[in-house]
Parts: sequence; C-alpha cells; structure tokens
Amino acid sequence: MTNNIIANGRLYNQMIAGSVYHTPEQVVKKLGAIQAQDYMQAVWAIGLRSPGTKLAVIERAIVDRKIILTWTLRGTLHFIPAEDVKWMLQLSAPRLVSQTKRRMAELGLDDQTLERCREIIVAALKGGKQLDRSALLQLIEEEGIHTGNQRGYHMLWNSAYQGLICFGPMNGKQQTIVLLEEWVPDCRELSYEKSLQELALRYFTARGWATVQDFAWWAGITLTDARRGLEFVKNELHSEDIEGSEYWMPTHRLTPWDEDSGVYLLPGFDEYILGYKDRSAVLDPETAPLIVPGNNGIFLPMIVVGGQVVGTWKRTIKKKGIEIVIHPFGELGNAEEAVFKAAERYAAFIGLPILKISISSLLK
Repeated sequence: MTNNIIANGRLYNQMIAGSVYHTPEQVVKKLGAIQAQDYMQAVWAIGLRSPGTKLAVIERAIVDRKIILTWTLRGTLHFIPAEDVKWMLQLSAPRLVSQTKRRMAELGLDDQTLERCREIIVAALKGGKQLDRSALLQLIEEEGIHTGNQRGYHMLWNSAYQGLICFGPMNGKQQTIVLLEEWVPDCRELSYEKSLQELALRYFTARGWATVQDFAWWAGITLTDARRGLEFVKNELHSEDIEGSEYWMPTHRLTPWDEDSGVYLLPGFDEYILGYKDRSAVLDPETAPLIVPGNNGIFLPMIVVGGQVVGTWKRTIKKKGIEIVIHPFGELGNAEEAVFKAAERYAAFIGLPILKISISSLLK
C-alpha cells in the first residue's frame, strides 16, 4: 500500500497520469530538467506528459529556443528551459569540472589545450553558425589536436560547462551545436542560494513523493546543499514520515491515492526512474537489472502498470511505420489491451502507423 501511494503521487506530480495539454516548454519548466542522453527517448518524455503533442511541436520549441538541450545536472544531457540555462550551469559546473580533472589529465587535456579547443569552437560557430559534432571535431583535428579516445566528447563537455555551447536544432538526423550566448542571449541570473531554492521547489513539486537524498542525487549536489535548498522551500511543501524516511511533495494533492494510475509506455532514462536515488517504490529490486541489461548505464524504455515498472518495450522504425515489441516481466493479464493502446499513443506522437506489435515475455 505504501508503494502504491508513493508511485501514484509521483505519476500525477510528474504529469504522466492525469495530464492535460501543455506546451513542451511548460512541461520542461515544471520538471526543471529532463534527462536526455537519447534524443528520441527524451522528446517522448515530453510528449508523454502532454497528450496530443506531436514530435514536430517539440522540435519547433527547440528551433524557437524555448527549450535547450545541454549538459547540466550530474554531468548529463538534459532538456531545460532556455531562460534557466545560465543559473543551472553555474550551479552544476564548479563541482563537475573539479570532479573531472583527473579524467581530463588521463586524456591529456590540460587547461591550455582546452582553452585552444574553445577558441577553435567559438571561431567556427560565431555569427549564428550551426555545426554538428563531427564537423566541429574535424576542425579541431585540422588544428593538430587529436579528438579520438573520448577526447572530443570531453572537449565539447568542457565547453558546455564553460557556458560556451549548447545543442541547437536538428539537421536531418544530426544534432547541431551553437554558441550559447548567441542562441539564448537573455537568461535569468540567480545567486547560488536562489538557485538551490528554485531547483528544490521544482524538484519536490514535480517529483514528490521524494526524500532529500533523492533530491541530492538527482541534482548532483551535496546532501548539505540539498538540505539547504529544501529548507528554503519547505513551507511551500507537505511532508509525511514513512518507515523512518521523510517524504516531501506539493501541498495540493492532484488525485485520490486509491485512483487507478493507468498504463504507460515510458521512454528510457525517464524521470520516473532517473529522478530518484531510491526507486524501490516503483521498481522491484529483483527486476531492476532487466531495465539496465549488463549494468551498462543504458536504461531501456519501460512499461508502467498501476505505478509499477512491469516490463520493457522496443520500437523499430521501418519505411512505412513502426514495429513494437513488448517485453513484460510476467503476465500482463487484463492490462494487455491498455498496453496496446499506450503503444498507439506513441505511434501517434511520432506520426507513423504501427505495422506490428508483439509480446515477448522476459520470463525464463
């Protein structure tokens, strides 16, 4: 029963259940940041939370500079509101850059080399130019700086945390890179304390029920700073003690806790899982390895029934449509038809018909 309460609260606060139409920028602003290593999974994370929104609408919000894709919290790619990019970077960058000094040294990327890379990048992109990753790294190579062995990735990563670049619109199937100051010239600037306050309020409003340990993990900040952020906003939140842990959530309840929370096909890396350090309320620890096969850090798209992760799913895009395979951990039973309807919602989002949908159980 406790897990059901926590799961249902998270589904509604994250706008997965009970959501109405929101613009992509409204979804991203409420969640604060949406994890986005996989572009197509990340845009579905936004679409899922705004019924009726199509992929093209989200990509238009990127082109119109309303949402930004860049490296931010925990050193990971996220979609964030364009207006918030500066203070989020200022909150994240110092600790992350310090933590990666050893790795940079291992790759032979000293301060002088990184500074030269940044000069090349700025020269290449200045004036509103947009280049994809491979083209930009090729220019660095032509200047005699080797970009292989993950060096190129870390050059771009470092430039993003210096506030120089972010990702721009898609060019075909390739993401472009742009100069941040040119792409988003007007950003909010907040003090460190105000940044903690803003991030804490958005986190617990959009991801409650959650603990301060969950917040610290998600934001990539120290537990001390997480507690400071929570202290600033606790009067705007509600808390409950469950088995010795203090859970925080919005003061308003969006739905009765016993209401059926529905059936959903979540993307990989979704905030419903990645938004928390402790995921046991929605994901059985025994089946948790099945959504991260080989413990390689790649989170598979998930099936959620009644708030619980009950399987994974995979889609393959063909010329005339998509094929979807459902991989439940056990029997779907009465939820099977609802899972198929959830698949149709995904197909409508990307604008392709379902050619085939099948079930292949992960039970051995």
